[in-house]
Amino acid sequence: MSYSREQWVETADSLLTAAWRYASPDQAFLDLPGRPSRSGVRSDGLEGYARTFLAAAFRTAHGDDPHNWLERYAAGLAAGTKGEWPEIFDVGQPMVESASVALGLRLTKPWLWDKLPESVQDRTEAWLRGALRHVPAANNWYFFPYTVASFLEAAGRGDDETRQAKRRAMELLHGWYRGDGWYSDGDGRAFDHYNGWALHLYPALDAFLDGKPITTHLKEHLESFHLLFGADGAPVYFGRSLTYRFAAASAIALGAVTGETPLSPGHSRHLIGTTLKYFLDRGALTDGVLSLGWHGPHEASLQPYSGPASPYWASKAFVCLLAGPDHPLWTAQEERQDENRTLALPGPGLLIQRHNGVTRLHNHGSDHVRPFEGEHATEDDPLYSRFAYSTTSGPTSKHNVPDNHISLVIRGDRSVRRRIHPLGARDNWAASWHRPVFDAHQPMVPGLRIESVTAVWDDQELRIHRVIGAPPGTRAELTGWATDLPSPLVGVRGWTGADRRTAPQGTAFTGTASVPTLTADIEGTVTLVAVAVLNGTVADEDWEARTAEILRLTLDGDG
Repeated sequence: MSYSREQWVETADSLLTAAWRYASPDQAFLDLPGRPSRSGVRSDGLEGYARTFLAAAFRTAHGDDPHNWLERYAAGLAAGTKGEWPEIFDVGQPMVESASVALGLRLTKPWLWDKLPESVQDRTEAWLRGALRHVPAANNWYFFPYTVASFLEAAGRGDDETRQAKRRAMELLHGWYRGDGWYSDGDGRAFDHYNGWALHLYPALDAFLDGKPITTHLKEHLESFHLLFGADGAPVYFGRSLTYRFAAASAIALGAVTGETPLSPGHSRHLIGTTLKYFLDRGALTDGVLSLGWHGPHEASLQPYSGPASPYWASKAFVCLLAGPDHPLWTAQEERQDENRTLALPGPGLLIQRHNGVTRLHNHGSDHVRPFEGEHATEDDPLYSRFAYSTTSGPTSKHNVPDNHISLVIRGDRSVRRRIHPLGARDNWAASWHRPVFDAHQPMVPGLRIESVTAVWDDQELRIHRVIGAPPGTRAELTGWATDLPSPLVGVRGWTGADRRTAPQGTAFTGTASVPTLTADIEGTVTLVAVAVLNGTVADEDWEARTAEILRLTLDGDG
């Protein structure tokens, strides 16, 4: 059984109680323990206030506040806006936190904002308006000023400045739509969990609170997104900011709250509850506080902007508490749906493979490379560049052997995959091409490219790579899943060597990992084929016939 509404409330109270042990005397900062972010400890303390406030706001949004959480946040707001909080500036962390402060104030307006002295309201507005007057990062950040503007309008303080902030964010969002309910996180092709916990959540929640139609393709997004969870509740480990953990369930919860979902209330409750339970049962809390990591602390899960309070973006999952006790989300019979399924998403260039409770995501479209950026190997990003991700394994560290990757070694330099060019996705396959790139002194080899296809059956993955223009002396290397489980990679065509390599830093799921590897010396145009399995065995099939079928449908252009 997954969590009831009462258990979600108890979890929120427990997280808040533990976090408030680290409040500053004036309650403007929550200085949680852990390594500081690149923004510094003052900004990190604001982050602690803002992100836990979001949990408190969802928990008290119906006026039920037996622990007087809102009284504490009101005191912190009064102190912080007197000059304690860092000012909002261009592409600065305080802009991120302004959205959580604004959304928290909007959700609790009758019990917090409306009871503040006018002088505190004025100071708060002045601080928040910094988000409207400075430049966000060129991605989901535009929904931070959007959320600030939405609160100011709800508080009767809207004007041309707030309307422009909202209009600009929505114009960008429409331009970032790539189909199948998925948005790119900014110009380019970055698809990850930011779709659910930012690009859909902020505007869809705003529309819901205003009683307006939701226009963000949320229902269509959840058609595929709900498959990106394992039977145990684990989200697929891909993209950045994964230390936000069960925030991944926030879009599922919001769909249930708003009715903008293809899922039944019982299925939604099961998904969000098992996701919360997944992390709480696997050491996400250290002395009651969310740690920087995945299960427990894990350095490779972090980004330079991650600070001690960053994991509290997980507070967004508590959006489920906007559904009152009598809502179908809590009263309908719980439904567990663990059917095997394959789903191709041509818009983002993704292929979802769900089998025996484990989800694999095959990546032929998400690369996190901005349109104006160059490419070279030192910028390799394991969170986006790999061909496959799953709910039971994570990518290896940037400094270890890469998993689920094809690389070419030329004169001692090893290539990486950066900008991904989708070639299509349909039924049980997805395809793309990329230019292998090397380090800064020789970023590319002229005429060199790799065309790739992944096709899946049951738990089997057929991986086809056509290397075009390989110079003499090129060695190709293909790797499979990085796990401590039996996960073979078997050559079908072109590969001549096989071994296993150790990733000493392991993954977010295991302390050390073994990575199966195939090798071959190649030249010119060569088609290389292998079969991979995650925690299983390679089926006894005619894989050459399968290869011919997929090549006819994809790279040979007959599809």
